[in-house]
Amino acid sequence: MGGAMLVRLVRASHEVIGHDLSHENRDAAAARGAATADSLDALVDALTPPRAVWVMVPHGSPTEQTIVSLLGLLEAGDTIIDGGNSRYLDSISAAQRAESHGVAFLDAGVSGGVWGLDEGYCLMVGGPADAFARLEPVFRSLAPPNGYAHVGPSGAGHFVKMIHNAIEYGFLEALGEGFECMEKSGFDIDLARVASLWQHGSVVRSWLLELLGLAFAHNGNALDGVRGYVDDSGTGRWSVHYAVDNAVPTPVLTQALYARFQSRLNERFADRVIAALRNQFGGHAIHEAK
Repeated sequence: MGGAMLVRLVRASHEVIGHDLSHENRDAAAARGAATADSLDALVDALTPPRAVWVMVPHGSPTEQTIVSLLGLLEAGDTIIDGGNSRYLDSISAAQRAESHGVAFLDAGVSGGVWGLDEGYCLMVGGPADAFARLEPVFRSLAPPNGYAHVGPSGAGHFVKMIHNAIEYGFLEALGEGFECMEKSGFDIDLARVASLWQHGSVVRSWLLELLGLAFAHNGNALDGVRGYVDDSGTGRWSVHYAVDNAVPTPVLTQALYARFQSRLNERFADRVIAALRNQFGGHAIHEAK
């Protein structure tokens, strides 16, 4: 997704310098109009202060190590934006460390998946308001109209994205269960046709239904070749942890997470629906049916 975001920024006439551990990815960035750097040191040296470095790597140790390295290279007045799915508590800690170096830290929840290059990315940004204002032209170029916002102080961006993803779990589970009911009904219902039908005037019309129609068109109504094995990336678990810690009843979100665990034990058609949908909107790998 970071590579596609780079392209969107280049198209909007931003000066972009890209770094990746993979030289193939650096070559791809160069072919798309960006300058490249073969190390974080070279990246920081190539940027003009006040610098802005957007981090798009897996959450946890990769993000932590990247931020630590950057804080050893950047100067007061620079900004780090973490656009990965980091846990909001980690983002609060990172912001505090950055502040001690005089560096601003923005946590940006990013939604858009493989479609974001053309459709734009929904951005939920937490952190200092002045740093957000300075980087707003970047957010505006990445997002569709009205598709970005400063949602609160440090940690708020990744918190909002965490809840966003938990709600997504619930949406996907509801679609999976409903289409499984139709698949087992004995009426020989054209599921692709229903997904398309519900896009016109139905109260459940949505982008996810549109993508489900594409998944059925690609794989057939039986979703042949799609194994009902559904991964979870962490945000659903964190949301449930938060709800438990704060005594917030979230039965739908919690059950949707548990349903993903169950999908790895006993496969259902509903799980095929969810797996196919996750591939459509996020490019998440499909486990091929055995």
